[in-house]
Amino acid sequence: MENVKPENIHFNEKGLIPAIVQDARSGEILMMAWMNKESLQKTLEARETWFYSRSRQKLWHKGEESGHIQHIERLYIDCDEDTIVAQVLPEGPACHTGNCTCFFRGIEGFTNQETKGTLSILHALSEEIKDRKKNPQPKSYTNYLLAEGSDKIDKKIGEEASEVIIADQHKDKKEITSESCDLLYHLFVLWENAGIDLYDIMAEMERRDEVKGNKKTVGHLDKTF
Repeated sequence: MENVKPENIHFNEKGLIPAIVQDARSGEILMMAWMNKESLQKTLEARETWFYSRSRQKLWHKGEESGHIQHIERLYIDCDEDTIVAQVLPEGPACHTGNCTCFFRGIEGFTNQETKGTLSILHALSEEIKDRKKNPQPKSYTNYLLAEGSDKIDKKIGEEASEVIIADQHKDKKEITSESCDLLYHLFVLWENAGIDLYDIMAEMERRDEVKGNKKTVGHLDKTF
């Protein structure tokens, strides 16, 4: 990936640049705010988001009052070098209303139902399973599996994988989709039981995605992708 030096970033005529803040894990857009050179420098040094308030004409540190600090994971600049994307790990909601994101309202005619990106829904599933583990519910199937442990979970993984294979043999796309969702759910439970986070899996996938010549690391072997 090509990198841009901070001194080459283009600020507008008022010395500002828009910064879009995105959850580094779920991919959800959290907020948009403005930075000037000083707040960008503070962001780079502290690895936490700092912005410039146009109304108050002063710098502000996200979370300075609420405690909802945003820890920088990655910073990107667009092709014109005049818009920043900050991928962060937030310690709380981004919006002053208490919502996780400032973009929680749709525009009429374009949002008939609530939808989530692929990563967002997987992130939500991971968080729900973690919550079940911390806060058990009497009739929770997730809690039942976690209480039974590896033997039960492993058996369910085998059963669900078999059902995906059977659905594929029948060339039933709807059934393949449904059974794959069941398999994914049980995989998430297995990961939680084993102390593995979704983002441990993602990190390993990113590592494997590193291209070496015309090859990628796949499984335990180097194969042409």
